[in-house]
Amino acid sequence: MHASRNEVVYLDNNATTRIAPEVFEAMVPFLTEHYGNPSSAYSFGKRVEGHLKEAREKVAGLLGATPKEIIFTSCGTESDNAAIWSALQTTGKKHIVTTQVEHSAIMNQTDWLEKNGYGVTRLPVAADGTLKIEDVEKAIRDDTAIVSIMWANNETGVLFPVEEIASLCRKKGVLFHTDAVQTPGKIDLRGVAKSDIDFLSMSGHKLHAPKGVGVLYVKRRTKILPYVIGGGQERGKRGGTENVASIMGLGRASELALERLTDEQTRVRVLRDRFEDALLEKLPDLYINGKRNQRLPNTSNIAFDFVEAEAILMMLDKNGICASSGSACTTGSLDPSHVLSAMGLTPARARSCVRFSFSHYNSDADIDYALQVIPPMIEKLRAMSPLSANHPDNFNYDVEAAREKEEKLMAQTMAAINE
Repeated sequence: MHASRNEVVYLDNNATTRIAPEVFEAMVPFLTEHYGNPSSAYSFGKRVEGHLKEAREKVAGLLGATPKEIIFTSCGTESDNAAIWSALQTTGKKHIVTTQVEHSAIMNQTDWLEKNGYGVTRLPVAADGTLKIEDVEKAIRDDTAIVSIMWANNETGVLFPVEEIASLCRKKGVLFHTDAVQTPGKIDLRGVAKSDIDFLSMSGHKLHAPKGVGVLYVKRRTKILPYVIGGGQERGKRGGTENVASIMGLGRASELALERLTDEQTRVRVLRDRFEDALLEKLPDLYINGKRNQRLPNTSNIAFDFVEAEAILMMLDKNGICASSGSACTTGSLDPSHVLSAMGLTPARARSCVRFSFSHYNSDADIDYALQVIPPMIEKLRAMSPLSANHPDNFNYDVEAAREKEEKLMAQTMAAINE
């Protein structure tokens, strides 16, 4: 661990968030004394059922919805999959419209569906990560069952106009789903119930609740078939005994998300912008990915040209800073992020990208420390990098030459980190 600090500087909140102390406190009684099964006939279990009702009301409040429109699930992935599968079953249609930049929960499900006889249209995005509504309209067909478009991209933070798209889908008689996992507490979602959104997915661990609990919002009068078939829990819409303690935590986290909405949109945004502006001033060949005025207030995806993101992340970790790659690559892989590729980044630039995502729990001191560490670290890595030898022209290098250079760079980087 670095000498100047004893704690981790956590800048990866789009991956997961810490459980808020208030959330943990709300959960504890349901792990210890109130452990009854809410489906039980006796009063010990029925009391737990009453608490579940309260948690459902709190989650509904985050969306301006009614409790009956809230279905508790295990995670955002299940919620995404359930919405799309139900739409296909209830409409009998076999075409899906989505984008090229969705989370893997949607990407992999639609890949599987496509291999099994369903049609999928994946819409492109612009270089700044934005989406054209007219492209959505052109993609909708007579056999389209559902349009599924994320509210905010998990890698770049770019926001899509989902409420407008939902209205378009309603006029076309097509169901609309949005993966809104990244948005609670960062933008105001209380207009969801008044919008034309049919399905919306959330995940507890993205808003300071525990992992293993999620939500599928289903608009009133929208048909839903259970994706998980079991004992009739969640009013017959999702089988399986409820994860009571985590649901209670999610209820409390939903309250906190509303309370801290202003902080996320002001103080956290200022932290993010100060971080970006300082790096842009201190380092050349650095680029912010995504439309700067149309992003979540907490997300920054940065391309550090001529350096591999994997090397950056290793050195950040060495200095006690947590961030993540803007690429889905693993060590030695040349596969860039599908999101950044869809935005038109070259493979080399896409592999140089790091995502930093901030939260209510980050401080000015965290930003100060990160800004102290990152610029000299990037300069050191660039000095070692064979990729910087020919400046921007090398962004057109061939795969085999790149592989050899990257393996050499990673060996040098590992040696330097372990000194």
